[in-house]
Amino acid sequence: MSSSLLNWNIHLQCRAKLSIKEFRSQSSMAYGISFRNCLQSDASRTFRLLCYKQCNSFQAPSSYCNGTKRTPAHSCLQENVTKYFDFIIVGSGVAGLRYALEVSKHGSVAIITKAEPHECNTNYAQGGVSAVLCPSDSVESHMHDTIVAGGYLCDEETVRVVCTEGPDRIKELVAMGASFDYGEDGQLHLAKEGGHSHHRIVHAADMTGREIERALLKAVDDDPNISMFEHHFAIDLLTSQDNEEIYCHGVDTLNTEIQQIARFIGKVTLLASGGAGHIYPLTTNPLVTTGDGIAMAHRAQAVISNMEFVQFHPTALADEGLPIKPMKKRDNAFLITEAVRGDGGILYNKSMKRFMPLYDERAELAPRDVVARSIDDQLKKRGEKYVFLDISHKPRQQILSHFPNIAAECLRYGLDITSMPIPVVPAAHYMCGGVLAGLHGQTNIKGLYVAGEVACTGLHGANRLASNSLLEALVFARRAVQPSVEHMARSSVNTKHLDIWPHPVLSVSLKDSIVEDIKMRTRQIREDLQSVMWEYVGIVRSTNRLKNAEWRIADLELQWEEFLFCRGWKPMMINAEACEMRNLFCCAKLVVSSALARHESRGLHFTEDFPYVEESKRKPTIIFPTSSAKLTWSSRQVHKQLHC
Repeated sequence: MSSSLLNWNIHLQCRAKLSIKEFRSQSSMAYGISFRNCLQSDASRTFRLLCYKQCNSFQAPSSYCNGTKRTPAHSCLQENVTKYFDFIIVGSGVAGLRYALEVSKHGSVAIITKAEPHECNTNYAQGGVSAVLCPSDSVESHMHDTIVAGGYLCDEETVRVVCTEGPDRIKELVAMGASFDYGEDGQLHLAKEGGHSHHRIVHAADMTGREIERALLKAVDDDPNISMFEHHFAIDLLTSQDNEEIYCHGVDTLNTEIQQIARFIGKVTLLASGGAGHIYPLTTNPLVTTGDGIAMAHRAQAVISNMEFVQFHPTALADEGLPIKPMKKRDNAFLITEAVRGDGGILYNKSMKRFMPLYDERAELAPRDVVARSIDDQLKKRGEKYVFLDISHKPRQQILSHFPNIAAECLRYGLDITSMPIPVVPAAHYMCGGVLAGLHGQTNIKGLYVAGEVACTGLHGANRLASNSLLEALVFARRAVQPSVEHMARSSVNTKHLDIWPHPVLSVSLKDSIVEDIKMRTRQIREDLQSVMWEYVGIVRSTNRLKNAEWRIADLELQWEEFLFCRGWKPMMINAEACEMRNLFCCAKLVVSSALARHESRGLHFTEDFPYVEESKRKPTIIFPTSSAKLTWSSRQVHKQLHC
């Protein structure tokens, strides 16, 4: 794994450049990515990879699915079954669903989702979607807020595209039946959140993501060209290589309900699988968010960028500060939306002294990285485990109408937010880095596109502005459609070549007691990994702690793999727990490697050894593909493992 800093091709003063190009040919539009002037010699290899070309060696089989009939998610699949679609989508959040609804007009679509379709980060998004819809607001103002929050590391062209196209994406959701809040004037009610200079947050109370997911899922369910495959865990992308060009042909999955493997072959694959919050022990992300898409893409030789920028949401509910403690530990922390601070919420320490004005003139409305570090500093200086967020000075009915979900959740544990402050603590929330993507979601792998949190488009830079995540997902899901359809039209599948990828095998040959031992050991290793990440790769970092984390993670990975293989585990074997562990290790190492490469403090990456911003280092971190012979089992695609 090699990491280095390269510049976005934006209108900022930079020397080296990473250019994301769009160019026309006489017959069609093509999209390419080239990487130049790498600062480290071991990563100086140049890629000029087009997302498609005129001819493809794969030919269409006669049994190609036409998508006219829905395939039930719980159909009784046979082992090693292979299914064919024009478009394969991994993930059922806003990005995957919105993309599916567009490409289904051009071919058959399979949506592969790890659990229930609604179990995704979108469903947990409370605040809203930012868009310029107020006459006093402007695209330039939204851009400025985004770039400032992003530590001036954002790709300016990407920021302009997203801020310009955002309003139309909102109108499309409204046309689909998404029910947002409206003001007394009959116009969409626009909230204001930290880092924003204007009211521009479209919302549905404090359950915006849930409402968007509902509307999109209904539209998907009504589309006969879209098949939803629930409880299918994506294992690895199916890729081939021709010289330096890599092609994606689909994905292997594990049906976790009936413990059988299903292979999906398609002309175009979109990764929309979310982030990697569960590399940390405290996260607002649902249990399914284990970095699967980022890890699969990395193993498939996709270029990864900006993984050091992990956003910790400043205000997750601190259960130990509740009057009535939950009976068991939550799978994911309950989010207290940014909108509470935007609505006038004030942060206090446990002595009920307001502290944010001591750290930033914007106080509670500072960007998330600033607020999270300020809370972290208060907790460490005072030896306390949470602070308070108080909105009780606002009218009771206003609080209940704006934050009904938060009010109900807190009341379950004896806390009335209309009269009592809310105990809060930072929690891992969002990955600003991911698979490097161009302006149309294209990657350096032909036929592979990305959208949503799994992607690094350059919009967020070093820190995501509140409510820009759903916006980015909507915009890039739409922008990926045109090149995807064009690639699909020029591609075909030849079933004669499908045996180039050996099938993964289930662990059924192992004794039940051994499998249980492996599961228990995997759970312990997972907790140990999360503890290392929280302790050494958290809100405030240092070179020594990062190197310590690097060593400890490598040791944990070695321990785990030795434990598996000493008990009869084979390189081609899989189960859900092992696959998640592989992906968590992969993403944790990407974060640490990227953090070690950045010798400055910018946005979400703050290191005590380099506490200041340095203009010369205003460049994205790039992790190039590697052919190292020292790759671990977790770092290799399952179908490329050595046979034992």
